Amino acid sequence: MSFLIPVARLRETPNLIAFQHPSPSYKFHVLIVPKREAASLAQLDPADTAFLTDLYFTVQSLVNEFHLQACRLIVNGGEYRDFPHLHFHLSSDVER
Repeated sequence: MSFLIPVARLRETPNLIAFQHPSPSYKFHVLIVPKREAASLAQLDPADTAFLTDLYFTVQSLVNEFHLQACRLIVNGGEYRDFPHLHFHLSSDVER
């Protein structure tokens, strides 16, 4: 995966990449992007347990590493996105 904007990669697995949002809206704001192209959550195969496991592990490890007291995980796809690829926002205004 090549980047047009240099970003700090926080996690990378065979199935996804997580990096600091280049224009964060929160104190902590990470994008998690599947490496397999999908336009929406509905296009993900529920049997793709490797991606779902990586997603869960990535979120859990970032919450623990950055000591997030409260966080949200938002799925962006379809018309609610600026980036034309399914992606997830892990964000928090509260850090320890």
